[in-house]
Amino acid sequence: MFVHNVYFWLKPDLADEQRAAFVAGVQSLTRIDAVRHGYVGVPAPTDRPIIDRSYDYALTIICDDPAKHDAYQVDPIHDRFRQQCEPFWDRVLIYDAVTPA
Repeated sequence: MFVHNVYFWLKPDLADEQRAAFVAGVQSLTRIDAVRHGYVGVPAPTDRPIIDRSYDYALTIICDDPAKHDAYQVDPIHDRFRQQCEPFWDRVLIYDAVTPA
């Protein structure tokens, strides 16, 4: 299994329609054929010192294996999302994990 976690910090001055375009774009990534499961969320209202809630949106993509993740990365939906939505964020942080052999 390959788990792809992406955290987005959006620009603070986005118009409502830009934020809506980002949300629609990031949700489109969960429908790429190589994705087994996909989830888009916002920070949970948990409050402990070790929790980072500074991001605006989180994307978790689960693929069966690294090859499916590679296919996800070059899918036209993914390319369209990057092209259309990159102007909306200030920062992106990615954590990838695989099931140990």
